[in-house]
Amino acid sequence: MSTTDTNDTQDGKDTQDGGLGEAASQLSTAPAEETAVGGPALGVIGWIRWFWRQLTSMRVALILLFLLSLGAIPGSLIPQTSADELKVQTFKDAHETLTPIYEKLQLFDVYSSVWFSAIYILLFVSLIGCIVPRSWQFVGQLRGRPPGAPKRLTRLPAYTTWRTDAEPEEVRAAALAMLKGRRFRAHTTGDAVAAEKGYLREAGNLAFHIALIVMLVAFAWGQLMKSEGGKLIVEGDGFSNTLTQYDDFKSGSLFGVDDLPAFSFTLDKFTGTYEKDGPQRGTPRTFEADVTYSEDGGSDRKAVIRVNEPLEVGGAKVYLIAHGYAPVVTVRDGRGKVVMRDAVPLLPIDNNITSTGAIKVMDGYRDKNGKKEQLGFQAFFVPTFAGAGKGTMFSQFPALGFPVMALTGFHGDLRVNSGLPQNVYQLDTSKMKQFAVDGGTGKANRLLPGETMTLPDGAGSITFEKEIKEWASFQVSQQPGNGLALGGAIAAIAGLAGSLFIQRRRIWVRAVRGEDGVTVVEMAGLGRSESARLPEELAELAVTLHAKAPTAPEPDPTPDPTPEPESAEDPAAEPAAKSEGAEK
Repeated sequence: MSTTDTNDTQDGKDTQDGGLGEAASQLSTAPAEETAVGGPALGVIGWIRWFWRQLTSMRVALILLFLLSLGAIPGSLIPQTSADELKVQTFKDAHETLTPIYEKLQLFDVYSSVWFSAIYILLFVSLIGCIVPRSWQFVGQLRGRPPGAPKRLTRLPAYTTWRTDAEPEEVRAAALAMLKGRRFRAHTTGDAVAAEKGYLREAGNLAFHIALIVMLVAFAWGQLMKSEGGKLIVEGDGFSNTLTQYDDFKSGSLFGVDDLPAFSFTLDKFTGTYEKDGPQRGTPRTFEADVTYSEDGGSDRKAVIRVNEPLEVGGAKVYLIAHGYAPVVTVRDGRGKVVMRDAVPLLPIDNNITSTGAIKVMDGYRDKNGKKEQLGFQAFFVPTFAGAGKGTMFSQFPALGFPVMALTGFHGDLRVNSGLPQNVYQLDTSKMKQFAVDGGTGKANRLLPGETMTLPDGAGSITFEKEIKEWASFQVSQQPGNGLALGGAIAAIAGLAGSLFIQRRRIWVRAVRGEDGVTVVEMAGLGRSESARLPEELAELAVTLHAKAPTAPEPDPTPDPTPEPESAEDPAAEPAAKSEGAEK
């Protein structure tokens, strides 16, 4: 091909393209060689709106709720400082490698950690941002009316029709009364009756989300305003609800000492019974604390505190959480003077209430030479001893069957004045010397009730009295948000049940006069959600309406035969008559 032909061919092609103009280029599906990447910048306001829409979406709310549930798992598996500092310290001592990691992740304080609080606050904001617009939409739906009937009811999933001799106005009036009697919101619009039912589904959905907000508020309020303290009380002793009376106490950041309710109580008697025989031998059957209490200086009243049956007084609840034994001991100095006589609570270490503790004589003791010293005894108590030579010192039964107490004595400095905190149930022997007993063997003396252990070198004696008291440990708790949280939980369950089981649906009844003058009735239903019962409900409504507007009889499809004419009027007889006249 020559150069001229090539140019001519190219010119012809350009002419054709030029004839189509820009439309041809727009019809092309080929990608443009140069396309601008990206869209218009959102700007600060645009990004804020986008973030708000994402945060207030139901998807993000569910994700945050799921994250909150996951975040609560470590709080249930790892000891929390707010619940038990001793367990936290024990965990740290046993897991030296994990402790630094857990501390950085704030896993010992999950519910007050930064990350848990962030999820909590975001969920709170998300729920509010989701509920407010939906509430306004729901109010608008309640104030509005059901929409009119579609042009073609046959396209709806549930449909039925029949013909009736009743007037269209009568059918519509009967349908309106029937639907209102079934608690449908109904009205007549044009040639049809529109009805809707199941608005409580959306109300239940909103109630569920509002209840979640109430529970979050109750949880936050309870954490900020709560108080919780423990107190061990021996039979015959009392307790006054003041901060100095507690063995341990913790509270929320907004709780003040003035918020403690004014009440007091005395432990009159503790009663514990146990299963004596069978595979459940030793299992507790009865734990009861008989108390005498008064509120705000009022008259004394009697009450019984049991496990899971707290005493409610002054807005606080007093729970019974533990119990044990407090043997009564008498300590005499080297001159025979009684320097201590008291019931000493000992802490259980097993289910049979084998107990350990410390007996401390801090003031008033002098040895035979009149020198001031302090005494300390490590005590090991078993309520039911197996017997000498049985190979064990541990208790065989939790009740007082054969009580025995082993004592190991020390003298010197208890270090109670060192300024360092000290556990009252443990003995610091770093500045003390052990009394030599049993000929200098250093073994503890085993005493029965009423027996006395004589200290060497005229240092005095300690007597295990026959009286053995019991002690009970109580927890005094104030949780101001508990009632609100319970109400929110009940409302959430009710709202969730409503949103799951109530079905929103619409019913239309159209009655118009047909071409033959007979009224045509159409009924159709549409569910706003999947409802297997919608066809059944429409059938029930149709049967009810059909009783008031029954089906019209069908016309006979075959026409009546034409009757044969009589002889005088028979046109076929006229020619015959004319023929006879002609013949005459």
